[in-house]
Order: sequence, then structure tokens, then C-alpha cells
Amino acid sequence: MFTNAQHQLTKLNVFSAKGIQMRTFQITWLMFFVCFFGWFGLAPLMPTIRVELGLTKAQVGNTIIASVASTIFFRLIVGRLCDTWGPRKTAVRLLLVGSLPVFLVGLAHDYTTFLLFRLAIGMIGASFVITQYHTSMMFAPNIKGTANAVTGGWGNLGGGVTNMVMPLIFAAIVGFGYTKAEAWRYAMIVPGTMMLVLAFLYWKYTKDTPQGNFNEINRVKTASAKTDWSVLADWRIWALTLAYAMCFGMEITFDNVASLHFVDTFHLSQSNAGFWAGVFGMMNIFTRALGGFASDKVGFKFGMKGKGLLLAGMLLLEGLGLLLFAQAGSLVIAIITMLTFALFLKMSNGATYGIVPFINTKNVGMVSGVVGAGGNLGGMLFGFLFKSETITYVQAFTYIGFAVIAVALIVLVTRFYKTAASEETDMDFSSVKVA
Repeated sequence: MFTNAQHQLTKLNVFSAKGIQMRTFQITWLMFFVCFFGWFGLAPLMPTIRVELGLTKAQVGNTIIASVASTIFFRLIVGRLCDTWGPRKTAVRLLLVGSLPVFLVGLAHDYTTFLLFRLAIGMIGASFVITQYHTSMMFAPNIKGTANAVTGGWGNLGGGVTNMVMPLIFAAIVGFGYTKAEAWRYAMIVPGTMMLVLAFLYWKYTKDTPQGNFNEINRVKTASAKTDWSVLADWRIWALTLAYAMCFGMEITFDNVASLHFVDTFHLSQSNAGFWAGVFGMMNIFTRALGGFASDKVGFKFGMKGKGLLLAGMLLLEGLGLLLFAQAGSLVIAIITMLTFALFLKMSNGATYGIVPFINTKNVGMVSGVVGAGGNLGGMLFGFLFKSETITYVQAFTYIGFAVIAVALIVLVTRFYKTAASEETDMDFSSVKVA
């Protein structure tokens, strides 16, 4: 491994856990994976939960909105806490507190209590900000986009795995003689336990920076002084926020509605619907990393302008793919078009966070938190389409497709390289040889 003057790695070996940088890399993506597993653990079980609790389409939509709405607030807060407490303390506390509603959601016996538990569980979606912040601390500019994309993408794998695995855990519990009403409740003990294990690993085996924890390098006070809310006047942050609303916002929306869509539209069983919804999430094993890698390569050659053009192109292709998926008349065509829009959607996720760390290097946590919150804002707004009694799922996918295309045009005309600060960052970025 090679490091720069700040001990940030300039080369990424995803199969390594050697050194504090790579050990943190492995643990932080696993933390996000486990949180994603708990965050969306209920989604593939919703066909059963919907019947057991007697939920209407509007009520199911409200629970989807609740699961992502609270994350908006927590991502903003967690971004700020990463700048002050440090990512290590922030992660451990989020895991410990967030595990409580995951464990206790099984106590819900009506629509209101279930809605409140899904709202509370949404806090763990803020783990993404910690992952991106922590990775940005450990890697040099030439590889930062790729490293962020890999940790984000592998963390997002939790959405795919939970869609595949939770129906199997549910079926196994039923096989032991429990009722379906009991099985979905007991199934949530699994992700809750995983979160406690990761809290221990995060505390014991990671550091805030390659040089040590914030309190060890006297970082807390200086970080507090550097955090400047005036950075939110930078339009580039809001362009990225819109972009992330269209890609990650659509991803978490699809994680929530995919199983129901496949059950209701193509009459699949809960297990089969969960499998195909899981395939969507499993694509994160390479697609988000591919977007980040492409962003780094394009940035090395064309600077921030190239990164922006790449992101705009990925969003445009995502939007077109969504329109095709919405018109799919058979399961085969639906799967093919799903894989198509998913490829560009997840690459857009990586390309977005290939730009984020370079917008304002003194406030990485805040920028990551704001843009990350934008993803959940998109998911929340999309949720209103899926809860409507007058809008079908097919129409909702169509409307979102057009919205993604519109935002692609906004990103296209945004100059990510417009300020002196960003030009300095471009120079720093381009001066390091890509490993």
C-alpha cells in the first residue's frame, strides 16, 4: 500500500484488511451493509405484514415514506457529528441506538405503532454518511471516488441481500411451527443482533483518521470551528443533492416497493418476488464501484467538468431505463429493463460521491450529509406517488423517469469547477498518479 503525507492510501486493494486504512474500509462498508439490512428488512415481508395488520395501499405507502423520511433529518445531524465527534463515535452510538427499534418493531400490532417503528428505524439509514465520511478520511484524492463508491455500493448490497434472505429466514421460522404473524416479528431479531456485533467491531478496530482518533490528534475543537453553514450557498451542493435524490432516492424506493410490485403485477410468490427484488440490490457488488471508478478516471483526464458530464449522462440513461421498465408487459421484459436502469442508477450513485469530497474539503461531513439527505428526500417524495389511490405503480415509475431526465439536464449545465477552491482541488486531484 502507498500513502501520502496525510497517511491516506493512494491505492485500493479491496481484498486487504492490512493497516488502519483498509481495516476501517472493510468495517465501515460492513457497518452500512448491516444497517441497510435492518433498514429494509421489513420490505420483502410486506406482503405478509400488509395482510396481518390489514393495511391499505395508502397506509403501506405511508410506512414506506416514514422509513426514509426520518433519515433526511438524521443524515444532516450525523454529517455534522462526524465533523465534531468523529466517525467512530458517531457510528457506534448510531448502531446501539438504532438497533432498539429494529429489535422492538415486532411489538407493533396495528398501523400506528408499525408506522412509528418504521419511522424510528429510518435513523440507521444515516450510517451511509459515516461510511462516506470515514472512507474520505482514509484515501487520497486520486482514489477517493472509487473507494467511496465501493464502500457505498457494498453497503447497499444489504438491500439486495435482505430482499433475498429475509423471506428465507421468515420461512424457516414458520417451518419451526410459528405462525406468519409471529415469524416476521422474530425475523427482525437477526439484523438487530448484527448491528450490535458491528458496534463492537467499529469501536475496537477503527480510528477516525489514519493518524488516530479526533481526541488523540486534537481535532474536535478545530473541526467545530471549521464547520461553516455558509457552504450551503454553493449551488453545486444542491445540484448534487438533486442528482442523489434521483438515483439513491429511486434505489431505496425500489427496495421498498419491488416485492409488492412483482407480487401484484406479475403474481409472483413472496419468496420469488423477494429474489428478483434482491437481484436489483445485489448489482451493487460492482455497479456503484464502477460509477466511482469511472468518475476517478474521467476526473484524472478532464477534471471536475468531466465528472459532472459523466454524472449527467448516467442520470439520463437511468431515466430512459425507468420509462422502459414502466411499460414492461411481461416479467422477462420487466427484469431486463430493471437491470438496465439499475446499472445506470447505481453508477450515478458512485459518480455523485465521486464529486462530493471535492466540493468543500474542509466540510466533507456536512456536504456528505446534505447530499445524502437529498437521496432520502427523493425517496420520501417518490413514496407519495406509490401511496396514491389514483396513481398506479406503473404511472409512478413513469413520472419518476421523466423527473430523473429533468435533473440530468440540470446537472449537465452545472459547473462543478467554477470556484477557485474547486480549481485547487482539481489540481490536487489530477497531480496524483492513478494506481
